Amino acid sequence: MDRGRRANQVLVNKNSKIYMDLKDIVRDHALPYLPAKSLFRFTGVCRDWKLDILTPFFAHKQSNCFSDISGFFYQSRADPPSFISLDRNAYGVPDPCLKFLPEPVDIRTSSNGLLCCQGRDGYKAYYICNPVTKKWKKLPKANADHGSDPAIVLIFEPSLLNFVAEYKLVCAFPSVDFDNGYEFEIYSSKEGSWRVSGEIYFGNKTLVPRSGVHVNDIVYWQAMGSQILVFDLKMERTQLLYGDFYGMGGCAALGLMDGKLCLTKAQSSGLTVNVLSNAYTNTMEMNSKARTWKTKHQITLSPSPFAPAADRLSSNIMFASGNVVLFRSGGKLYSYNLKTKETQCVGDEFDYDARIVSHVNSLVEI
Repeated sequence: MDRGRRANQVLVNKNSKIYMDLKDIVRDHALPYLPAKSLFRFTGVCRDWKLDILTPFFAHKQSNCFSDISGFFYQSRADPPSFISLDRNAYGVPDPCLKFLPEPVDIRTSSNGLLCCQGRDGYKAYYICNPVTKKWKKLPKANADHGSDPAIVLIFEPSLLNFVAEYKLVCAFPSVDFDNGYEFEIYSSKEGSWRVSGEIYFGNKTLVPRSGVHVNDIVYWQAMGSQILVFDLKMERTQLLYGDFYGMGGCAALGLMDGKLCLTKAQSSGLTVNVLSNAYTNTMEMNSKARTWKTKHQITLSPSPFAPAADRLSSNIMFASGNVVLFRSGGKLYSYNLKTKETQCVGDEFDYDARIVSHVNSLVEI
């Protein structure tokens, strides 16, 4: 019967988010979306936050939630790397010179918080590291000679299912067996080894080493002559795209925006961002209205920072992905944010031959 029932008893789910403290709501639903530098400051808020932020589970969650471009590693010739932050209060790394690595290195490529560097001694080993946590891994020697300035791309896509990062390196290198040919070598962290693909691209093309971009299991490199070499990772097949790189002085860069390949060009009035809309227009019938590229953004910058075509070294686009465009003008570095539409100077006395590699302030585990 009802003998054991209390008249005013209310059953409440104690796990209901309605009854969570504000600090717990912030911890669970806001902190994972913040950059690593900010999170390290927040470890001083209270003991619970500190213990939570320092757990591997939180690091895994943050690496899946936070993906904003936070800054750039910059390296001029033989100098050690340095770090250019887009917001010094929010983004940063504890050792910008990467002295935690066992030897001096050259920065090569990055992806979602991971940085790929190459040693200068011995067989010039590749290192994969997280500059935020200062954890690193030395990769085994590659099978092929990648050259002094390898056209290499790091591929890391955070996954909720993988608590330790699984990544790949893809390098396009001139074939030693076939004239005017390019071969492809792939490193898989899952397999822990390198292998040379059976695909060979035949064509008298020269790749721009630092131009590689990964989009949806496809790697793109800028080639001389306003073209793009395409390597499909799943099918391991290549093709060539027309890139239309001709802007002011030929200033243009490949990148990733909203899950699509983009091509950002310097124009007399500012910037034009085009996205790849159809990679197969070369196979369509004549007079087809299909176009390879579609204009996504037309950005006016006043005054225009881009020099005439005769002075390419003084102005160029260094990076264009996500919501950030990084460009050089008059010996200085500027960033433009596509969301806020703000331009800021982020560096002076810029070396035109310097390496620039983007960084995401992530806690990803290696």
